[in-house]
Amino acid sequence: MSVKMPEPKKQRWYVQIIETYKFASKEISFLALRLLAVFAVVFGIIFAIGVALNMPVIIGILAFGTALLSTTYYFGKIAENAAYSSIEGQVGAAASVLNALRGAWLVTPAVGVDKNQNMVHRVVGRPGIILVGEGSRPHSLVLEQRKAHARYAQGVPIHEIIVGEGDVTISNLQKRVKKLGKSLRPAEVTQVRNRLKALPQTALPIPKGPLPTNRKVPRR
Repeated sequence: MSVKMPEPKKQRWYVQIIETYKFASKEISFLALRLLAVFAVVFGIIFAIGVALNMPVIIGILAFGTALLSTTYYFGKIAENAAYSSIEGQVGAAASVLNALRGAWLVTPAVGVDKNQNMVHRVVGRPGIILVGEGSRPHSLVLEQRKAHARYAQGVPIHEIIVGEGDVTISNLQKRVKKLGKSLRPAEVTQVRNRLKALPQTALPIPKGPLPTNRKVPRR
């Protein structure tokens, strides 16, 4: 006789908002004043138009709703930035961001690691194989992984992204991955995934450090 385990209780929406606000307020100074300012500016502009048109009540209702939506959108963006800034510079930050990718992406963290805490993560999708390096000097490690992957996936496009190089940051890493062109069909992506299973795993352990697993990275 099997015992059915009780399902975990879903967190109420207002509890999520409160927790998100508490977290964001630690990362963003004067958050309450910023939100209030956005609401006041949007409401004030639209309501002033309503007064000028001699329709203060109707436009006032519209102004309140628009100001509330604008403030909510702004809060969402600022909370997203706070989430990224909280993991910036931590070991494995790029892996946390990549794992939050939506869609048919296969993410394998730390396919390459060295003693200096440089890391290479692998993403497989329609663009092909994407090697994402992070750390102080991940270039040689990325090159090493590129050669290894090229042997097991001949003819498959291999892209390299280095976090912190050029304009690549933790906050726009997902966007950079998704911008890569689609070179493979879904069936070919599956074939590549199967071929990469034969690739030897790194012999070095993942470096010890404050992995950013306690922060929920926004999904895109």
